[in-house]
Amino acid sequence: MRKTVVIVGGGASGFFAAANIANLNADWKVVLLEKGGQFLGKVKISGGGRCNVTHACFDPKRLVQFYPRGSRELLGPFHRFQASDTVEWFESRGVQLKTEADGRMFPTTDSSQTIIDCLVNEAVKGGVELRLHSGMVQLEHAPSSLHAFRIGVNDNESLEADALVIATGSSNLVWKKLEELGHQLVEPVPSLFTFNIADPRINQLPGISVPNATVQLEGSALLTDGPLLITHWGLSGPAILKMSAIAARELAQRAYHFNIKVSWKGDKTPLQWVESIHEMRKIHSSRQVKTTPMEALPSRLWNSLIPLHVLDKRWADLSKAEILELGEVLGACVLEVNGKSTFKEEFVTAGGIELKEVNFKTMESKLVPGLFFAGEVLNIDAVTGGFNFQAAWTTAYIAAEAIAAR
Repeated sequence: MRKTVVIVGGGASGFFAAANIANLNADWKVVLLEKGGQFLGKVKISGGGRCNVTHACFDPKRLVQFYPRGSRELLGPFHRFQASDTVEWFESRGVQLKTEADGRMFPTTDSSQTIIDCLVNEAVKGGVELRLHSGMVQLEHAPSSLHAFRIGVNDNESLEADALVIATGSSNLVWKKLEELGHQLVEPVPSLFTFNIADPRINQLPGISVPNATVQLEGSALLTDGPLLITHWGLSGPAILKMSAIAARELAQRAYHFNIKVSWKGDKTPLQWVESIHEMRKIHSSRQVKTTPMEALPSRLWNSLIPLHVLDKRWADLSKAEILELGEVLGACVLEVNGKSTFKEEFVTAGGIELKEVNFKTMESKLVPGLFFAGEVLNIDAVTGGFNFQAAWTTAYIAAEAIAAR
C-alpha cells in the first residue's frame, strides 16, 4: 500500500521537501497544502524580486556563524547539505546561479520566477499533489491507527498521512496545534527589520547611502557593519538588518526604543576621525569645511551631519572643542530609534519550535514520531544575505531524505 506524506506550507522549504521526497522515493504519495492563493509568495518578492537563493559560503563552520539562533544545531546538517549542494541542485535542473560582490547568490536571470518555475516543475514532475486554499485547521496524532496523522483542511475535509512535514514558517494556528501535541514554542519576535528614526540630520536624505558603516547598540557591545541606507522613515541596509537579527529579542524587550551609535566610515572611532581632521587641517587649511567632505561621504550627508557653527569655518580655524565635536558626529553619531518597519523582502521571525525537541539528523520530532519540520517554523533565523533560504533548503532536504528512506 502506497504511503502518504502531507506537507503543510507552500513556501521554499515546503516545495523543496516535496520535490525531493518525490524524487528520492516514488513510493510515497506527496500532498502539499498551502492556505493562501499563491505558492512560493516569499520567494517571489525576495531579493527585490531576484531571489537571493543562498550565499557563497561553502565552509559549514563559517556558515553557521550567520545564524543568531540555530547555529549549533545546523552544523551537522550543513555538513550534509550546504550552499554548494544548493548550487548543484539548482544547476543540475538548468538554473544557473551567479555570485555578487558581497557573496549573495542569485539566478543569472535576475528573476525569482526562475526559482519558482524550477521548484514547481520538479514537484509536478514528481507527481506531487499541489493544493491552494488548503490550510490546516485540525491536527490529530493517532499512532495506533492505520495512518499516524489526521489533518483537518478548511473545516470540511480530512486527510490521513503516514508522515507529516510542517513547513509553514510563522503561523500562530500551526504553532498552537503543535503545542497541543506537546511541543514547546519559543515566543516569536520580528527579525530583519529597519529602524524608524526621526532625526533632522537624516530625515531629508532618503536614498543616500554609505558603502561601509558600523552601527553599535548603545548600552551593549553589539556592533554590526556593512552598507547603510537612509530611508524615508530612518535607516536600513545590511548593517541595520544584521543588528535587527542578532539583537531581535533584546530590541523587542526594549520595545523598539533605543539609541544607536553610527560611524559613517568603517569602524573608524571618534579619535581616529580626530586624527584625520588634523590631517585635513594641514592639507586643506584654507578651504571651508562644508566644501570638503571627508572619506568621500556624500556632500548632502556631510552638510547635514556637520553642526552649522562648524560648516562655514575654514579647516584651519576649527577650535579643539569643535574638532572633538566633529569626531563624535562622524565616529559615534547618536541616533534615537523609536519603532521598526518590516523589511518586506526578507522578513523573518525569531522564534518557533524549541530546537532541543528536534532530531537534526532527520528533522523529525523527538516527541511525535513521523512529524518533521523544515524552515522557519523552527527557532532558527539568520542575518540577511541568502542564509535564511539556505536553512530552508537544508532542513527540507534532510527531512526529505529521512522520509524517503522509510
